[in-house]
Amino acid sequence: MANLSQKRNEMPTQEPAVRAHNFSEVALGYTEEMAVSEASRCLDCKSMPCVAGCPVKIHIPAFIRKVAERDFEGAYQIIALASSLPAVCGRVCPQETQCESKCVRGVKGESVAIGRLERFVADWHNTSAQKTVQKPTPCGHRVAIVGSGPAGLACAGDLAKAGYEVTIYEALHRAGGVLIYGIPEFRLPKSIVAMEVEGLKALGVTLETNVVIGKTLTIEELFEMGFEAVFIGSGAGLPNFMGIPGESLKGVYSANEYLTRSNLMKAYLPSPVTPIMKGGKVAVVGGGNVAMDAARTALRLGAEKVTVVYRRSAEELPARREEVCHAVEEGVEFAFLTCPVEILGYQNPENPKDPQNGFVRGMKLMKMTLGEPDERGRRRPVPVPESEYEMEADTVIMSVGTSPNPLIVSTTEGLDVNAHGCIVTNEEGLTSRRGVYAGGDAVTGAATVISAMGAGKTAARAIDEYLSGKH
Repeated sequence: MANLSQKRNEMPTQEPAVRAHNFSEVALGYTEEMAVSEASRCLDCKSMPCVAGCPVKIHIPAFIRKVAERDFEGAYQIIALASSLPAVCGRVCPQETQCESKCVRGVKGESVAIGRLERFVADWHNTSAQKTVQKPTPCGHRVAIVGSGPAGLACAGDLAKAGYEVTIYEALHRAGGVLIYGIPEFRLPKSIVAMEVEGLKALGVTLETNVVIGKTLTIEELFEMGFEAVFIGSGAGLPNFMGIPGESLKGVYSANEYLTRSNLMKAYLPSPVTPIMKGGKVAVVGGGNVAMDAARTALRLGAEKVTVVYRRSAEELPARREEVCHAVEEGVEFAFLTCPVEILGYQNPENPKDPQNGFVRGMKLMKMTLGEPDERGRRRPVPVPESEYEMEADTVIMSVGTSPNPLIVSTTEGLDVNAHGCIVTNEEGLTSRRGVYAGGDAVTGAATVISAMGAGKTAARAIDEYLSGKH
């Protein structure tokens, strides 16, 4: 029976007062009954506007129909035709601005919870289904993938299914890229990522970790090793800073470093391999998902107070609404229309050898107001004269964007980049170098997991056409 409710089924979560002090997953997932009820809200539109909003073009009405029929494995198989990482995407993709934003049910109520249903289906498959993987017939071609983030994994998965011999080269000691080092456990359990990676290995994909392309091996050497095409999905892991005084003080982190120490190196453990500053007052500069991740991680590491400093208003926050709501529920505070102009350090002129010299003690901030729109349509923040004030802080986390690491480009001849250091490609992911393709954040700059996957899939199709002689 159709569910005509204008409201979606709420996602069960840990209580805020409890989850703010642990790294267990915040969202607990739908039960079978909740999933079937939510799936019954879908109108099964013939025009399928939701599919147009999906970067990897999952046949959303078809998989939701299977959920409503309680054919959960059938639903999974439909999703798997388009997505290599459904359990990941169901958790971290911004469905509210993609597929769900196109949902007809959203016109007079709340859209169907497509992301929550995708997560439910993937989790059901991972815990309940019999997994039998048949390796495809080899096609005789070899492809190298640089980076094991979402773009690289998606490209590798599609090529492996087509019979290609695929090897992924990962710079870190664990596979997953930003899924491992950038997204906290409470949003994306690392066991989920490991399970998705194991699925690719079952298809025959080879994974080589601790290999830095551009240093351990070059793109040229990969071709010399017999690879016929290379896909670069190395992401955008080089952090940006504001260039204000005090950014070199002890206690100032990039969000990348802070999250990598926590997520990958387990700095939250009592005796961590890598240290991280815990407790005290923490300020996070920025307003995106990474800023929310850093702020919520700081709480879980024992901070007594966490403040997100953002130079625009709450309405302009680029982070997902769900992540902002969770942060507020957990106790994160926000200083809107506020911009740092200096990070202040502790200095003891009477004792220059004081071990506390050079540590953060706070920030000098300036109030802002919103002026005329910029080139992206967002109103520019404009300083308010004589509005400077100071905020106490023991740790400052800078979350103001990232850029692609220039190592690969600087060691590869004939690879064009734009003014932002991003690799230039055509619509199919082909770079200026024959046989070399690229996609994801290395091409676009920091973006979403699902858009990176879409780029990986596009490049996989182009590589197949190139090596099979179809194009």
